[in-house]
Amino acid sequence: MPIERRKTPASAPKAVRESLTEVADLMFPPDANMHGTVFGGKVLQMVDKAASVCAMRHAGKPCVTVAMERVEFLIPIRVGTFLIAQARVHFVGKTSLEVGVEVYAEDMPGGARTHTNSCLVTMVAVDAHGRPTGVPSLLVETPDEKERWAAAERRRAARRA
Repeated sequence: MPIERRKTPASAPKAVRESLTEVADLMFPPDANMHGTVFGGKVLQMVDKAASVCAMRHAGKPCVTVAMERVEFLIPIRVGTFLIAQARVHFVGKTSLEVGVEVYAEDMPGGARTHTNSCLVTMVAVDAHGRPTGVPSLLVETPDEKERWAAAERRRAARRA
């Protein structure tokens, strides 16, 4: 079922659901190291793509990656696995967005899905000259979204302290 995306003015607040993004790919031998597990860089590439699309959907303009917070690979990802990166906006500042990305490995065939890692990505919206530019505010509607927003605010305050 496709996610409904509404057309809103660039400055209008946007709901988390409007920018949900999923990037998926089947892992082949060129994606793996000599142990038959997927390179961490391949996983991070998918995380970055999912976060970028999610941020651009929210911002309505180009966004660039500023930071990725702590990435831990919980389980090895094997060749033949269908890898899925799901991204959602957690927090929005004046020009920046915190995007949470969760990565899952799905066995093919069979469909058993396992969480492999999570990552927080900070993105900044940029104008045609590459300078930071404003983004719409975020409508946090569910208890889960409110909790993610509050946690992001705490992380942001800790970084600034």
